[in-house]
Amino acid sequence: MTLRIAITAGEPAGIGPDLIIAHAQKGCEHELVVICDPELLKQRADLLNLSISIREFNPETTAKPLDAGEICVYPVQLLSPSQPGILNPKNAQYVLNTLDVAIELCQKKLVTAMMTAPVHKGVINEAGISFSGHTEYLADKTGTQKVVMMLATEGLRVALVTTHLPLADVPAAITKENLHETISILHTALCKNFNISDPRILVCGLNPHAGESGHMGREEIDVIEPVLNEMRQSGINLIGPLPADTLFTPKVLDGADSVLAMYHDQGLPVLKFKGFGKAVNITLGLPIIRTSVDHGTALDLVGTGRADIGSFETAINTAVEMASINSKF
Repeated sequence: MTLRIAITAGEPAGIGPDLIIAHAQKGCEHELVVICDPELLKQRADLLNLSISIREFNPETTAKPLDAGEICVYPVQLLSPSQPGILNPKNAQYVLNTLDVAIELCQKKLVTAMMTAPVHKGVINEAGISFSGHTEYLADKTGTQKVVMMLATEGLRVALVTTHLPLADVPAAITKENLHETISILHTALCKNFNISDPRILVCGLNPHAGESGHMGREEIDVIEPVLNEMRQSGINLIGPLPADTLFTPKVLDGADSVLAMYHDQGLPVLKFKGFGKAVNITLGLPIIRTSVDHGTALDLVGTGRADIGSFETAINTAVEMASINSKF
């Protein structure tokens, strides 16, 4: 079955357009609807010395595969000229406009999932727009109270209890309610979106040595362990809290379907060490399917032809896989 997947091109000065053009060179069995300014793609293709043809998105037709070099585009105009590798705050709203279009297409069932190229949080905030990341923006726009960030690569999935917080704010954010909701969303997604009947989830402790029986912190005793014990009673397969420094060893990870880390830099460095360039960022808990690349805008690589499309391909393939599984429910 040919699916329709929306793709936002991300920061116009960044690597997103390069990845889209490079990926398009071999065609695709699914219709990838790129939401961006078509002139940006043409200019970037010229810079890369690659040939493309633009097919404008038509929601009245059924999805059809893309030929080599063909890009299906939902046109959204830049608000200011874009120069490769040079950030321009005047285009911050353009970036958000492309996200809004993708969300709307998903909500109207005109596409089965959305995949996002990287944006630059700093330049969006410099434009006077409060923006902490795709995950939080999508949650707000879809009216979703709680979402979970998960990154995945071959052999490892890592979900997060907290995301883009200063480290000093993390302990207070790990509440019983937050942990309970996070585990529920993670368990449901593993069952529904990844077709795992009884997911085995390894849970990190917050403190070194998972608190060492309270001698290195009491969050494990006061918050994490009570929640895990309660949720085990409902049949969820949870192991932990485990010391993070030994959890990520092959013997402990063997047979695990996901790791739940307490904060961003507890779990993601290991994931990216294992699979950087072939990993995918997935937002769990949304009413729509969303995946993304595992890297940033790579301004230094724009227009050089040296961009690695591995994570881009993984993000598309994961969106297709999730959409295919989701359609069976």
